[in-house]
Amino acid sequence: MDIFILVLLICSVLFPVYHMINSLLIMRKPPTYLSNKGAKEKGISVLIPCYNEESILKTTIESLNALKYNHAEFVFINDGSTDSTFKVLEELLELKPIFKRYSLTELEFMPIKKVYQSIKYPNMIVIDKVNGGKADALNAGIIVSSNDIIVTLDADSTLDNQSLSIINNAFEDNSIIAAGGMVHVLQGRKKVNDQLVPSLKSKFIVRLQLIEYLRGFYVYKASLAKSNALSIISGAFGIFRKDVLLEVKGYRRTVGEDIDITMKIQKYLGRSPGSRIVFIPEACCYTEVPESWKDLYKQRIRWQKAYTDCLVIYFRDLCKTVLSKKLSFFFLVDSFFTGIICTYVIVVSFFVLLLFINPLSLNKIFIYLIFSSICSFIYNLISLRIARKYAFKLPAKEYNRLFQTLIGDLLVLRFFNIAVVCIGTIAYFIRKEGWNKVSRTGRDYTLEQAS
Repeated sequence: MDIFILVLLICSVLFPVYHMINSLLIMRKPPTYLSNKGAKEKGISVLIPCYNEESILKTTIESLNALKYNHAEFVFINDGSTDSTFKVLEELLELKPIFKRYSLTELEFMPIKKVYQSIKYPNMIVIDKVNGGKADALNAGIIVSSNDIIVTLDADSTLDNQSLSIINNAFEDNSIIAAGGMVHVLQGRKKVNDQLVPSLKSKFIVRLQLIEYLRGFYVYKASLAKSNALSIISGAFGIFRKDVLLEVKGYRRTVGEDIDITMKIQKYLGRSPGSRIVFIPEACCYTEVPESWKDLYKQRIRWQKAYTDCLVIYFRDLCKTVLSKKLSFFFLVDSFFTGIICTYVIVVSFFVLLLFINPLSLNKIFIYLIFSSICSFIYNLISLRIARKYAFKLPAKEYNRLFQTLIGDLLVLRFFNIAVVCIGTIAYFIRKEGWNKVSRTGRDYTLEQAS
């Protein structure tokens, strides 16, 4: 037991320290794509899969229409919604049916009923199709889209004004075949000088997720991308070359289409030397996060099922290359062993020790918790330090609220996530799910941001 606790302690500290150092090193050298400001605008197709999104579509359409990029096509895919999603799209966009030539053999998706174009905004397209799930909807969007660069965006997400231009500049580098952008929490932000300024004036559960997103992207994803080991391009904001998506046969119908497509493209990299998957922190989107613990639980259980699904599917391949590929090493050792196996062991050990009341062993568990807590707190501070570089600056009057949120992250969200890992992993083998949607707030964020 003593040896295992030592291994747990080392793993819980070693990997976070590695990611912290790696992410700080990234800040020392500006990425080359920032110097490509004069790059000619390439065509970009933004895919927005929609299933029962009637309450959020007005905000989404207004934000997309405000983007300052001339060669963008926005493709809404109504995936057999059972609410008024299509009716709202029809009213807001003034749709007319069009003929769109596309192949029925390249990717799998449920039948398309009709394709429409907006009379009001000619660069907006709507695909009305039979329900097949998010992956299925994205495949239909890929086939119908007109451009060589594909951006996937959730219906509850909005893009920063400069994001498409930054993507355009980054994809001047032909070695980049896929990328993830920075995903920020939408709630609580205010618009100042045409920019969305962060704020902690929101629900406690929203603030916890805001901090979590900062460390998850600016530290963890940035570090993995630098190590050529990124295993998840967020479904809320991903960027891909269309020919690569076609080459890997698009999205697989699964509970976690974002992690699966990233793993498929990572396998493609092995057949395409010199190609890269990168993280572009300067390209930002803002997404609505759950505002209740029930919805957050549903979302995180789905995320854990998605990870478990890919672990099962790719486990054999990952094991073969665990010592030769960084992706396999971090996926199996960092995520699987430290993130899942060690979590189960520490939870079981804790309850066993409580039952048998062994003060000496309990002390060792508490030492582990203290060390990991200190490491997590430093991890958060570094993510905030990096975030400042990318204009995430909170007013000084909100520092007290920030400190409360950091403590809440250690005492509440961390143990919530431990429970999700344990429950979600087991739940995957009991029942897989489709969209498993969380509730939308239905708020008009354009009004909130302007007030």
